[in-house]
Amino acid sequence: MTQKYDVLVVGSGPGGYVAAIRAAQHGLRTAIVERDRLGGICLNWGCIPTKALLHGADVAHTLVNLQPLGFSTGSVEFDMGRLVEFSRSVSGRLSDGIGYLMKKNDIDVVEGAARLLDKGLVAVTTADETVSEYRADHVILATGARPRPVPGVIPDGDRIWTYFDALVPTDLPKSLLVIGSGAVGVEFASLYKDLGTDVTLVEMAPQIMPVEDFAVASHVRRQFEQRGIKIHTGASVSELAAGPDTVTVTVQSTAGTVDELTVDRVLVAAGIQGNVEDLGLTELGIEVEHGFITTDQWCRTSAFGVYAIGDVAGAPCLAHKASHEAVLCVDKLAGVQHVRPLDRDYVPGCTYARPQVASLGLTEEQARATGRRLQVGQFDLQASGKALAIGEADGFVKTIFDADSGELLGAHMVGPDVTEQIQGFGIARALEATADDLAEVVFAHPTLSEAMHESVLSALGRPINM
Repeated sequence: MTQKYDVLVVGSGPGGYVAAIRAAQHGLRTAIVERDRLGGICLNWGCIPTKALLHGADVAHTLVNLQPLGFSTGSVEFDMGRLVEFSRSVSGRLSDGIGYLMKKNDIDVVEGAARLLDKGLVAVTTADETVSEYRADHVILATGARPRPVPGVIPDGDRIWTYFDALVPTDLPKSLLVIGSGAVGVEFASLYKDLGTDVTLVEMAPQIMPVEDFAVASHVRRQFEQRGIKIHTGASVSELAAGPDTVTVTVQSTAGTVDELTVDRVLVAAGIQGNVEDLGLTELGIEVEHGFITTDQWCRTSAFGVYAIGDVAGAPCLAHKASHEAVLCVDKLAGVQHVRPLDRDYVPGCTYARPQVASLGLTEEQARATGRRLQVGQFDLQASGKALAIGEADGFVKTIFDADSGELLGAHMVGPDVTEQIQGFGIARALEATADDLAEVVFAHPTLSEAMHESVLSALGRPINM
């Protein structure tokens, strides 16, 4: 007998499980379908385990830089397996926590792979090929994304990695070449370098971190190169040959130069593509563009009663964007008044490398292209008492305002713990605070966040500490 739900969610990542909880909060009978572990890529193979490994890298960096603070240590041993075990335990704990939340909110968890058979009708196939059918007034697709392949580079889980493999290495490679310098590539390059690996970064775009403000990307590049990370921009891997112990890679630049490198491992981190296959989208006429499901501002697809949220619905492919879309999507279908659509341009982006990067809104280059009259301010952390006190004064905060209205158009931060501070600019943007409004805010001293205030004052032409 086919079970009937008000809302059926496919996928239990930070978009899916939040959508299920929000639907249950509205009193809607809800089920969630998951073919693997609750929590999706984010909790099991993405955001959370990478941050656990990066914490280990931060500890390694601290141990190397103890002497200026008056400490000295004897020999320190490192066990990569123990660090990986720690990261997996964190993921496991959070995945179990999602299971608890499903029970708490009376959400049925259906194990298996889902496929749309018709509007409001979903088939779920379990691992033993058992098929069950479910009906729902609303079906929310939150199937996420996976690593995008690079032509001629086929991951084998041994010498050629995806980020799945890079999260659970059996040993620490002596050398690693990373293809792609988005957030994933930059984080792994930073992580492995701090753990002692010789790292090379290859990026097709003219700058690393292509979506970031040019000044931020340039600063990160300088920091990486000072740490010994070798960087090739405007370049791609033209040939690759994996042997039993090493990988030979040919890197060719747009300028015509060719470099042949031999490394222990290659990590493919050249973006992601949506998990749109085997969902029955074509049969229902659901539009897919560039590998992602097309949606409107309320996350509705071209098929009535079918929605898509998170990575499968396109950029920015971020966990917090997925969670926000989950809430607005469910609130809208539940009839909540005054729901606000998401402005994707102002979803904060965070990269947890060393140095950290956080940004929202337009880059300076994008803002100037609009033709608006701008006020741009920048404050260097070399003038921050707190940054100097903790020995992390390499970085800056840049703010971009419309000179006529005072509207915050963009905020770009690079340095210690900026991922914990960017929400301040997000709040300001959401509350429509102008540059003059932000200038009146009292920031505690000494804090890293004072740099945010100083960058605003700089934009207004009245900086104090620079």
